[in-house]
Amino acid sequence: MMIIKTPSRLHMTLIDLNGSYGRADGGIGLTIDKPNFTLRCESADKGITIDFNENITDEEIKKEAINKIGISAEKITSHFNFEKGFHFTVEEAYPPHSGLGSGTQMSLATAKLICEYNNTNMDSIGLGAILGRGGSSGIGMGAFDYGGFIVDGGHDLKDKEGSVLPSSVRPAKPPQLIGRYDFPKDWEVVVGISKADTTVTGMKEDDIFEKYCPVPKNEVEQLSHIIFMNLIPFLLEENIQSVGDSINRIQKLGFKNVEVTRQAQNVRDLMDNMRQFGAYGVGMSSFGPAVYGLIDKNNKDVFEATEEYLGEDGFVFKAKAQNHGYELKK
Repeated sequence: MMIIKTPSRLHMTLIDLNGSYGRADGGIGLTIDKPNFTLRCESADKGITIDFNENITDEEIKKEAINKIGISAEKITSHFNFEKGFHFTVEEAYPPHSGLGSGTQMSLATAKLICEYNNTNMDSIGLGAILGRGGSSGIGMGAFDYGGFIVDGGHDLKDKEGSVLPSSVRPAKPPQLIGRYDFPKDWEVVVGISKADTTVTGMKEDDIFEKYCPVPKNEVEQLSHIIFMNLIPFLLEENIQSVGDSINRIQKLGFKNVEVTRQAQNVRDLMDNMRQFGAYGVGMSSFGPAVYGLIDKNNKDVFEATEEYLGEDGFVFKAKAQNHGYELKK
């Protein structure tokens, strides 16, 4: 028997959805220590079977887990011609389509367990290529393997047939990581998730890329400068106020601005209110609806204020950065 426990991630932004300089995508994100996806695996004579801890009752979570585990297991066993069967038990899981990257963690966890059972060592970049993950972003794979604050370098535009459209339209191999940094242990992250339309206000993700890309070149240039000359240096200097200011500025640029403005009004209101409550920087993870804000010992009341504000219209939790990847027990 083996058990794997994965972190989740905040996808802060894609960097370049203009493509004028010959590359596309790229991104930054943060690994957080909750919520977790925990999967137990036992060998079986043949086939793939899946069940759930009795505490997991959400049918949407179950449906997504069955789908991701089943597809990932089939792809990995077929690719390597593994003959063993496997029985999986989902011990912990969190809602899909919340902006926390559950799909990638489910897929990679499944593939990693099967490979470990067959004494096959492969990192998430290799696994992602087999699974068809990472065609737009490598943040989830970096979080799975290494944790911390992750930067990925995107794709050669030639690998995407000259297009900045997402992986569902222009498949590409997973991107290489170009940076990984420890995140300060005494900083915390308040994550608020409003009850919202998780289909991005009715438009399919592919349609949004089609309509709004390429984004203006000057915004990509500004965004790149903020990331590499502000956010990351201030992170290394542990200047939380300036990191927060960088996060706030990112929300108004490039494709992140498209994601934010396409979200439901209550999600954007949550962002505004968390800033007013005193969070150092507030951003939306991926397409949302998860919203995050940075806090430390000087503004801990942001959590209580956000919790009171959301009430029954969502939920909020505190997390810390996780500066390591998955945990595997044999």
